[in-house]
Amino acid sequence: MNMEFERKLAIPTEVKRMYPITAKVSTIVEKRARKIADIFEGKSNELVLIIGPCSADNEDSVIDYISRLTRVQEKVADKIFIIPRIYTNKPRTTGFGYKGLLHQPDPDAKPDMFKGIIATRELHMRAVLETGFSCADEMLYPENHKYLDDLLAYVAVGARSVEDQQHRLTASGIEVPVGMKNPTSGDFTVMMNAILTAQNPHTFIYRGWEAHSKGNPYAHAILRGHTSKHGKSIPNYHYEDILLLCDFYDEYMEKYDIKFPSLIVDTNHCNSDKNPFEQPRIIKEVISSSKNHERIRKILKGFMVESYIVDGRQDIGGGTYGQSITDPCLGWEKTEQLIYEIADMW
Repeated sequence: MNMEFERKLAIPTEVKRMYPITAKVSTIVEKRARKIADIFEGKSNELVLIIGPCSADNEDSVIDYISRLTRVQEKVADKIFIIPRIYTNKPRTTGFGYKGLLHQPDPDAKPDMFKGIIATRELHMRAVLETGFSCADEMLYPENHKYLDDLLAYVAVGARSVEDQQHRLTASGIEVPVGMKNPTSGDFTVMMNAILTAQNPHTFIYRGWEAHSKGNPYAHAILRGHTSKHGKSIPNYHYEDILLLCDFYDEYMEKYDIKFPSLIVDTNHCNSDKNPFEQPRIIKEVISSSKNHERIRKILKGFMVESYIVDGRQDIGGGTYGQSITDPCLGWEKTEQLIYEIADMW
């Protein structure tokens, strides 16, 4: 093969032995997992808010941000269940650019995958211990999920990964909710087939083992907009788009007995054309739609929001504490106001 194999990396069981979770952490993760399951099963009417930086590029500023969410969560606990984003892997459309904490624990240094594996686990552990939040991460590399599977509250499969067989099969063996984004083409059928695959048991090869998954009843849809053949962002959060998704769910439930039909609306990416300041307006429109149609209200489980301490973005090395080095984010003051407004509307 046309590559150099530098070193053998520690497997997940070895890393977990080096960095074990405490009984306290385990209890927090399990308690929150039960609460999230209740929301997706329709036993709780709380709205899930998966919110945080586009990429977790700096441990201290990420923990600072999540710590601020704890105070807000206390005030909206009867309406909103917050799941902070700690996205440690970043898909790159062209293959260039910052690929996330896993690749580069220090964005200014060269990639170091072992340090990255340790850094991602330490950051998720620190979030649970210091803030009481188990968090969300994107499953960019299915074989890496086992490094974090005892810590995560939520897993997202991105628009470029949702058609991949290994992502779908791995999702079928994950216990927490896995959100399947619509692909960049916008094809709902691709997303629905991913959900169907993930909800059913499979036998496949995983990390050198013959594995048997049991199916994940909490696999669900994420609408994130799509890109036209001319490269233009096309949103899919509008009233008609969500009703169309309801029709797809009805069809798949009748044919395949899909469980717990659910929707998370990603308010950034093609839905906002990567303008983070559009996110509050999008959320308000979707909540309004849910009030006008019971089918929408029933499947709507929450939103994804890209948010950080400082508005906007900067290049690597820009020096602004708490500002994204990937996609632009909504700043803290606007974020806090938004969460209170969502609680009032819901």
